[in-house]
Amino acid sequence: MTDLAALPVTTLKGVGEKFAQVLAKLHISSVQDLLFHLPLRYQDRTRVTPIAALTPGLDAVIEGEVRAADVVFGRRRSLLVRLQDGSGTLTLRFFHFSAAQKNRFARGTRLRCFGEARRGSAGLELVHPETEILGADTSPTEDTLTPIYPLTEGVSQARLRGLVQQALDMLSEGGVTELLPAGLLPHTMQYPLAGALRYLHSPPAGTDLAQLAEGQHPAQQRLALEELLAHHLSLLALRRDSDHIRAPALPGDAGLERDFLGRLPFSLTGAQQRVCAEIATDLAGSRPMMRLLQGDVGAGKTLVAAMAALRAIGSGTQVAVMAPTEILAEQHRRNFNGWLEPLGIRVAWLTGSLKAAERREQLGAIASGDAQLVVGTHALFQADVVFHHLGLVVIDEQHRFGVRQRLELREKGAGAAGSVRVQPHQLIMTATPIPRTLAMSAFADLDCSVIDELPPGRQPINTVAISNERRGEVVERVHNAVAQGRQAYWVCTLIEESETLQAQAAESTAEELAAALPSSRVALVHGRLKPDEKERVMSAFKAGEVDLLVATTVIEVGVDVPNASLMIIENPERLGLAQLHQLRGRVGRGSVASHCVLLYGTPLSRGGKARLQALRQHSDGFAIAEEDLRLRGPGEILGTRQTGEIQHRIADLQRDAHLLPQVQRIAASPDLPQSLRQQLVARWLQNKPRFAEA
Repeated sequence: MTDLAALPVTTLKGVGEKFAQVLAKLHISSVQDLLFHLPLRYQDRTRVTPIAALTPGLDAVIEGEVRAADVVFGRRRSLLVRLQDGSGTLTLRFFHFSAAQKNRFARGTRLRCFGEARRGSAGLELVHPETEILGADTSPTEDTLTPIYPLTEGVSQARLRGLVQQALDMLSEGGVTELLPAGLLPHTMQYPLAGALRYLHSPPAGTDLAQLAEGQHPAQQRLALEELLAHHLSLLALRRDSDHIRAPALPGDAGLERDFLGRLPFSLTGAQQRVCAEIATDLAGSRPMMRLLQGDVGAGKTLVAAMAALRAIGSGTQVAVMAPTEILAEQHRRNFNGWLEPLGIRVAWLTGSLKAAERREQLGAIASGDAQLVVGTHALFQADVVFHHLGLVVIDEQHRFGVRQRLELREKGAGAAGSVRVQPHQLIMTATPIPRTLAMSAFADLDCSVIDELPPGRQPINTVAISNERRGEVVERVHNAVAQGRQAYWVCTLIEESETLQAQAAESTAEELAAALPSSRVALVHGRLKPDEKERVMSAFKAGEVDLLVATTVIEVGVDVPNASLMIIENPERLGLAQLHQLRGRVGRGSVASHCVLLYGTPLSRGGKARLQALRQHSDGFAIAEEDLRLRGPGEILGTRQTGEIQHRIADLQRDAHLLPQVQRIAASPDLPQSLRQQLVARWLQNKPRFAEA
């Protein structure tokens, strides 16, 4: 029997060396890796839905006859195709099309389409649906559910599905090794590994979608048990190794800190003082601080980070402050400059958009030690960035960075003292509170500090949930807000992992809103814009030159526009509570009451309803974090879905908590030899157990 773990992915038809490098971003290097790259969710293409039965937000297969196909010229050229099936009429809308594509849709042509129904100006629409011309040789609808996989740039769903199908065919001939002895598995988990993989990649028609969505199918539970065991074994190994790591002791300079506090126009809150003391104790020791600083939007985390930075600088070491976006990094640079330059501390600045000469100057100051504090984006951990003596790393909005990125920045300050490894201290800040149980499960050794006091003056945000069927009322609400001199956000979400598709969805929404609100100044920002273009749009919005900003979730952090008092989040059911709470935090920053409208698609799943209800009920980020963990699991909270670093591919620490006693029992068993332990960690963590340290 061929071991699929030993077969490189280039064994598969259509995978050359170049495409193998693209797949490597998803940590797919062997055929077995491909089989363990599991779907995020499923689409039901096993049945045709009559047009009359469509509802906004529903993904569906429809079949009908083309009645007309016309190019229309509004603010943007588009192709509109009218489709009838005997029960009703539907519009297909295309913004990107050629003459040849238009000619495909001749009157009388029968089409099969798949897409999401949206409310348009003349009834329901499918925007850029998948289309197939029906003929005598057309295959029937799918006989299995269609998997939706995590992607990276350069890989499409169709291509990945084709590769998985090849791997499943090989699974019938070869195999994946059962690494867990049958005697260690609970009776309810005696589900063959190969059968579980086959089922989850192609569930048969009629499968209970709700059971799959909730992760309760026996095939999912069998794999979740093995994955949780792999992580547990990895953490046990890390804890054994951590005694060999040291950090520079940073006693600080009390006079420098007194000078800093004396210049502030306000006093620290009690919570800030408590957290500063916890951090100071950590930094004074020789074990690397690994502290998570949690606090809601506006709680004063940056000031606490400045106090930690002063302690490191007062001890003769440098500090690196990393933020996920140039907008947020620029905000930090202004704050740190204002606070530290009067104390004689030089603040350097490093982002991807610096000119070559300016970058060389900044790199020189960092390498010589002239710059004691460096603020930047991911540019901080590039190869040519050399620190003189890095003692503290501060990472803001940690869930936006991949684990590898955090590790690479930490390695900038790594060294050795005899046989002992030396690393900088780490302070990780987030406005997305992480329940301690989850944090302890995801990090080898993590201390948590909480700023649980908000400064006075923050305005409450009224949150309402409205069905997409009432979209017109919401657009009218935007019109009224703009007429009163206010600004608004309209956030587009798309569950696909492709930035290209997200950008297209945002573009079409911006076109639609600009047409519906002719007297408003509408602008668009998304992840595929160049940094300087993104900065230009955001600056215009801040300056009040834009009334309505249509955006993807790129605006989740770092935007502070006090005049923006209304936010609409489209399809909020597709996001976790933590991310929704972050987005909502962009309003409520001025002197007027603010509103957040959750414009949901119907029908809502049970989980979707629960998430929206929780967001309406809670304004406290910590209560929301607990709800997010309960309803959705750790997901994006830990930042491991960035750059392909998916921390848990199928397990959910909250949902599968009942499996943890069994995991601990199996890990403690003498019947699990060291060789199998290593193979389990390699299978699920892609030979990168160090990531759990970050």
